[in-house]
Amino acid sequence: MAALTSVTSGMTLDDLTRVLLIGSLVLLVAVAAVRLSTGSGMPSLLIYLGIGLALGNGGVGIQFSDASTTRVLGYAALVLILAEGGLSTKWSNIRRSVAPAALLSTIGVVVSVLVVAVVAHTFLDLSWTISLLLGAILASTDAAAVFAVLRHVPIPRRLSGMLEAEAGFNDAPVVLLVVALSAQGLPGAEPEPWWMLLAMVLVELAGGAVVGVVVGYVGGAGLRRVAGGSSALFSIGVVTLTVLAYAVGAALHVSGFLATYLAALVLGNMGLPNRASFQSFATALGWIAQIGLFVMLGLLADPFRLDAQLGNAVTIGLVLLLVARPLSVVASTVWFRMPWRDMAFLSWAGLRGAVPVVLATVPLVAGTPNTGWIFDLVFVLVVVFTIVQAPPLPWVAKRLGLTEQVHSVDVALESTPLVEIGADVLTVNVGAESRLHGVAVFELRLPKGAMVTLVVRAGESFVPEQYTTIRHGDQLLIVTPSNARKATEQRILALSHQGRLAGWATTATEHGRRLGGHPRRQP
Repeated sequence: MAALTSVTSGMTLDDLTRVLLIGSLVLLVAVAAVRLSTGSGMPSLLIYLGIGLALGNGGVGIQFSDASTTRVLGYAALVLILAEGGLSTKWSNIRRSVAPAALLSTIGVVVSVLVVAVVAHTFLDLSWTISLLLGAILASTDAAAVFAVLRHVPIPRRLSGMLEAEAGFNDAPVVLLVVALSAQGLPGAEPEPWWMLLAMVLVELAGGAVVGVVVGYVGGAGLRRVAGGSSALFSIGVVTLTVLAYAVGAALHVSGFLATYLAALVLGNMGLPNRASFQSFATALGWIAQIGLFVMLGLLADPFRLDAQLGNAVTIGLVLLLVARPLSVVASTVWFRMPWRDMAFLSWAGLRGAVPVVLATVPLVAGTPNTGWIFDLVFVLVVVFTIVQAPPLPWVAKRLGLTEQVHSVDVALESTPLVEIGADVLTVNVGAESRLHGVAVFELRLPKGAMVTLVVRAGESFVPEQYTTIRHGDQLLIVTPSNARKATEQRILALSHQGRLAGWATTATEHGRRLGGHPRRQP
């Protein structure tokens, strides 16, 4: 029997101990940072980037400068982030927003890229290829940052759904553009006609959409049949299908990112069992991916070089915020007769996040000459304009009159098999100007089977009685049959806008119109 020999590997147990120690501390600090982020109204991505900078050569001294590894791990993190976004998105919330969001992710991206490219070519004296590359890198938005700020300032679903769908859709075309333009910037490369580049992007997007829908539907149907009773194993299977969609798409040379998002969207809305479990699992993976990604990007950045790009970053950022984003919103939504207030909010809410910083590593890995400065510029731009745009978002929403006075949120309960009994649980936040104030519980007249089970007021919770009066600032916990969920939400919204006579006022008005006159006043 051959004797065992000792082989020296690249990583020792001491290295493992250090990695686990640093990684655990970083995750604990990142988890604690969420509370700071919530209180300050600043997206947590800035804190995670700060952790990375503090650990890098400007702080603790950890050396990390591998753009190739950053790109690979960044793509892996984006797959998990898109999977979490698709699995947690309700189709009913974004259905009416899909068409404008799709245009924002295509026409809007093209407009944004062209505007930034013209300014970069004119004022930064860059070639057209590098100018277009910079515009493409900065074209992707981050809805997670927007919702982190607006979690306490609810906006209408037509807007939240559009931002959510746009963030899920626009990563795919932007990645394709950045990769193609990076290749065209290589020495000796012949620029392809714009129409050929556009055709290639459209074909890859269409292919990615087909792969995502097929993998999501077929995989979900198969998983429903073969999965056992373990919700943990079922959750692993669901998330694995979203990763499989990316792998199949990438192997077929179509958009793997779009395939991932659409597969997750299909899986999250096809009525699979254990929905709360696999959504919670995907959310946890998404958080880990975001924390790891932002910390890694902070490690890659050199704080001693960033100030050199501050002026250019502010110039391009102002063009992006004040010109490119508004023009892309108008060009994409004018066909839907969208109110100017909605367009103004969408323009301001186009926050940039991790995707542009990850994409800034693509030309570095491809070897595109004279692009090393792009990473620094994009990093500074994301940090500066997150600070500029994020804190005022609640104020902007209120000034534009876009905050809702009553807002319902789905509640996922893992302790109760809600899918099996066909029930949904909602929390309803009663705003400061909602006309639900003063309405008694029995006056709500909710659909059959729906009822208010708990009221939280001034930090104290109690079970309401029939004559309990609702107040401003209350949080209501409502249990409703799944088939009556939409009617329950509509009833709550009607009461919030019109008060306790909501149903009577609507009926009387419609009756008066049918008679050709005005409804009679009741004594």
